[in-house]
Amino acid sequence: MQGSLTAPITLVQYGDYQCPHCAEAYLIIQALQQQLGEQLCFVYRHFPCHDIHPDAQHAAEAAEAAGSQDRFWQMHDCLYRNHQELSNGHLVEYASRLDLNINQFLREVTGDMHVNRIQQDLQSGKASGVSTTPAFFINNYRYNGSLTQDALLTAIELVKQ
Repeated sequence: MQGSLTAPITLVQYGDYQCPHCAEAYLIIQALQQQLGEQLCFVYRHFPCHDIHPDAQHAAEAAEAAGSQDRFWQMHDCLYRNHQELSNGHLVEYASRLDLNINQFLREVTGDMHVNRIQQDLQSGKASGVSTTPAFFINNYRYNGSLTQDALLTAIELVKQ
């Protein structure tokens, strides 16, 4: 989560680090965060679609492993900026760039320490009707509009009223 739980707008995204549409959404979310500031609480939930994105699960695990070293959002950003290069070797390279304890990172990723956390997000998404990524909820309302900054901002303003 980025932002305060008391913000008037909560934007939840179910995402897949290997999904090109999620990578586009990443840039839009960053712009919205700058534009809305403290008005927005952004929550990211994992929804790796491993059938079409074989590296998405390990990327999600890498983000969580980075999170255990207080670097979740840095890894999140890195994964989306490099969404086409998410092999295991790349994930270790990104962890090294972020100055993570590599032994701990590898232990957590290879030991499947974060699989249950990711599965919880997946189940939550499925229970909410998510089947593809990116999927957004604005203050608990499913957003089904186009994936543009203007469209998302308009939807946010409507929900906020």
